[in-house]
This record gives sequence, structure tokens and C-alpha cells, in this order.
Amino acid sequence: MKIQIIFFLMVLVFVGCSSAPKRPAEIFTNRNTAETRLGDVNRETDRGNYEKAIEMLGEVRRLVVSTDDPRLLIQEGLARGNILYSLDQKVEARSVWEDALKEAEVSGEKELASAVKIYLARSRLFEDPNSANEVKTTVNREISSMRKERQFIALGWIVIGLAEKELGRWTDGENAIKRALAIHENDNYLEQAAYAWYLIASIRNSAGQHNQALEALQRAIAFDRRAENTYGLGMDWRAVGDIHRRIGNQRESTAAYNRALEIFRSMDLSAEADTVEARLAR
Repeated sequence: MKIQIIFFLMVLVFVGCSSAPKRPAEIFTNRNTAETRLGDVNRETDRGNYEKAIEMLGEVRRLVVSTDDPRLLIQEGLARGNILYSLDQKVEARSVWEDALKEAEVSGEKELASAVKIYLARSRLFEDPNSANEVKTTVNREISSMRKERQFIALGWIVIGLAEKELGRWTDGENAIKRALAIHENDNYLEQAAYAWYLIASIRNSAGQHNQALEALQRAIAFDRRAENTYGLGMDWRAVGDIHRRIGNQRESTAAYNRALEIFRSMDLSAEADTVEARLAR
């Protein structure tokens, strides 16, 4: 009798388990949350809100470490290094990027390893413009091996464009930036598309193509408006003021500077507002 009861209970357990839905083979809850918040951190960084971005990154870091996911650890390192570099903590930024590179190499994340090398190459170009040719070679090699990481490929083309600008190759520089722009526009990365047009304007301005530079800045403004990117809009209008001043359009220059000043003040971007006030005082 006891044997029959035990058998009956085992059958009930078996039936209950077999009728339950299949459990997922892998859980992504924390990873998805961390990835979304990393995107928010990068967006704030693109908008010049570095202090806010580094504060947000504290919670993201906790989530990322809790998952022990190599890709997220690398991406968090890229984001943190980027913020530190923007805050002029260059030594700390490079240390973070070097750690991210080690993680990428150990975990076999080849494309993210290439992305880290592009970040390091960009920092080298900023600090030593004479390294432009070497930076171009490095970045070309890295993006040629990348297929999936589209936004990092775009960053590579940005760095190549900046290197071409340092070399005085205006057309090559603009063409490289436009390759990045095509990726940003296709993927609806509005702030990055605006920045690409801002860089194109800078290249055209350096080449003496001032009217074409102003046209590029209008494109940048259009994208920054779509993104509601206050920082970007202020920088765009400040650049408009710079170009008008350079070609002797004082009234247009003053109007653009005042517009930039109002935009920066609307979001308490005091340091940026100070740079515009200094221009107006000249």
C-alpha cells in the first residue's frame, strides 16, 4: 500500500513538472538594465553633463559587476574612461581603458578590443597632433577588422577625419566624417550625427569654406534640436558666432553668441556660458 501511495505522489510531481512552462536557458534582466543605463550615461556624456554622467555610472557599475559579463565590463570601462578624459583626468582615463583592453583580450571580445584601441588612439591624437599619420594607420587597421560594432566603427571614422584635418587634408577629412555620419543617421544616433556635422563645419572653416561651414552648422543644429541636446545647440551657435566674426559679420556674430549664451544659461551650463561671455566682451 505504501509503495502504491509513493508511486502515486511521484506521478503527481512528474505531471506537475511536465506541465510547467520551460524555464529560460539564460536570464538577462540585470544585463539588459545595465546596458540601457549605460546608454543613458553615454547620452549625458555626449551632452556635456559629465558630473551627472559619472554619478549615474556608480549604480551602473554595481549592476555590471554583479553580472560579471565581459562585454558590459568593457563597455562600462569605455564609458568611464571617456568621462574621465572629458574631465581632464587623462592618466586615470588611460588606466581605465587599458584595463578594458585586457578584459577584451582575455575574454576574446576582439571587436571591443579594437574599440578600446580606437579610444586610446583618439586620446593620443588630442595630446600629440603630430601623431596623426600613426593614428590613422592604427584606426584604419582596427575598423577593418570590425563588422558588428557599428557605432565604434563610426567613432573610428571620426578619429580618422580628425587626423586628416590635422594633416590639412580637408576633403579626405570631410569624407571620413561623412562615413561616420552615414552610420549615425541610419541608426538614429541624433547627438552623434549633430557632432559629425559640427566637425564637418570645423574642417570647412579651416579650409576657408566659411559659407559651407555655416551650412554644416545648420545641419548640426537641426539634429541637436531633434535630440533636445542643449549642450550641442549651445556649441553649434557659438561656432556660428565664431565663423561670422572671422568673416567680419559683427551683427550676425553677436546675435549667434547671445543665442548660445541663452541656451547655456537655460540649463545652468555656467562654464560654457562663460566662454561665450568672454567672446562677447572682446
